[in-house]
Amino acid sequence: MSEPKKSPPAEFKTNGILTQKGVTVTEQSSIDQLTSRGYGTLEGKIFTLAFFEALYLQDKGLLETKDQTGTVIDFQTLLHCCKAQDENVWVNYLIYRDLRSRGYVVREGFGGIDFRIYDRGTYGKDTAPYLILGMQEGQPLPINLLADALQKTQSQKKELILAVMNRRGEIVYYTVGEMHTPV
Repeated sequence: MSEPKKSPPAEFKTNGILTQKGVTVTEQSSIDQLTSRGYGTLEGKIFTLAFFEALYLQDKGLLETKDQTGTVIDFQTLLHCCKAQDENVWVNYLIYRDLRSRGYVVREGFGGIDFRIYDRGTYGKDTAPYLILGMQEGQPLPINLLADALQKTQSQKKELILAVMNRRGEIVYYTVGEMHTPV
């Protein structure tokens, strides 16, 4: 006799309200689902999805976003509103989407670092071993910004990855390490 087929976990759909800091979700069952999957942050009693997370979930059909008046907004409108708050949201969204599609849990970064990346199956059990600095091909990256990011990463014993969105919207990843010049 064959094993009974296990049905895939049911996808959920949640509702959110667009704010200046992201998209807030108030329904507790949705917050629990999102938190367990590595989305959003809870500050006090307010659960907020970062703009790139909201764009990703809306693109996947898992989030319906409304503006402050209660009007449902589509992906393009959400993107336009997010760009008004964060000019790098499109690049961050594409990097985020690419990493999520590869099976990684991606969390918001800190101190100039765009993302923290967890190995598959380690989210909630261990710290993120990789920190991601995102940029767009052709845009200048000040060397002091890169040096600061590398110093922060190394002081935490993590690996810095430079995620570059090329002109076709593809993401290319580079490991960044200390440069030693011969004397």
